[in-house]
Amino acid sequence: MKALRIGANGELRVEEVPVPRTGPGEALVRVRAAGLNRADIAQRRGKYPAPPGAPPDIPGLEFAGTIEVAGGSRLAAGTRVYALTGGGAQAELIAAPEELLLQIPSSLSDVEAGAVPEAYITAHDALQTQAGLHRGERLLIHAVASGVGIAAVQIAKLLGCVTFGTSRTPEKLERVKSLGLDHACSPDGFAEEIQRLTNGAGVDVILDPVGGAYFERNLGALAPKGRLIVLSTMGGSDATLSLATLMRKRLRVIGTMLRNRTLPEKAEATRAFARDLDPLFAGGSLKPVIESVYPLERASEAYEAMENNRTFGKVVLTL
Repeated sequence: MKALRIGANGELRVEEVPVPRTGPGEALVRVRAAGLNRADIAQRRGKYPAPPGAPPDIPGLEFAGTIEVAGGSRLAAGTRVYALTGGGAQAELIAAPEELLLQIPSSLSDVEAGAVPEAYITAHDALQTQAGLHRGERLLIHAVASGVGIAAVQIAKLLGCVTFGTSRTPEKLERVKSLGLDHACSPDGFAEEIQRLTNGAGVDVILDPVGGAYFERNLGALAPKGRLIVLSTMGGSDATLSLATLMRKRLRVIGTMLRNRTLPEKAEATRAFARDLDPLFAGGSLKPVIESVYPLERASEAYEAMENNRTFGKVVLTL
């Protein structure tokens, strides 16, 4: 089969590789589309190695495709499915645990389905399972024009929340406002803007993929009993924590990551997504926002576009 491989110096090449073997409870899926994520960029740079059991040199954390060989009795061969994976999705075939596979709603194309799992399972798990976001709360989303950021805006609006977002590109902020973002904020002055826009109340939840560079200002922007959810550390992993602020406001700081979770934990997050969001995709209330689509043979262009922050929403590779 063909697969995208990361070379020793980070070069990307489509090469012929052996078809993956399926283990107990695994299905063999022919991949039709695979979303591109920041984790793939980091893996290419040698900064985010694949977890045990995933191919070390074939990237890809999400896919949509068709089951070729069933892994159990729940989903038959020929079923269109999408899922998270620890790696290896940017290839023609992938072996995937059946308990992570979800049937694609008929309302979604393969390309659209390939843009769903990583962004929406991540956002849903962080906001609803980890942070307990509930109706009417105020939510600040950093890097709001990313795939996860846009998914978070959509989920929050369906919950009736008030949304705030940051991005270093004003044009992107305007585009997210058309999707339901209530307030656009500057990455440099967001803490002060949040205080002004909320009359000093602050926000209840912050979804942050930036990390250390925003940490202290995040604490300043949170309301009493607020929750900070750290998804990534694109802005550095070191931060100074004021325990006085933490105690005075009774804050919670929560770190989360999907890729390194155990299979049962990933299955639990997948089931929660299926319960709450799959019906909304099926009914058309939710739709992924796709920036661009590239065939696998042009993967280097897709990676370059994401690395240079020229993307809005999701980038998808097709096979």
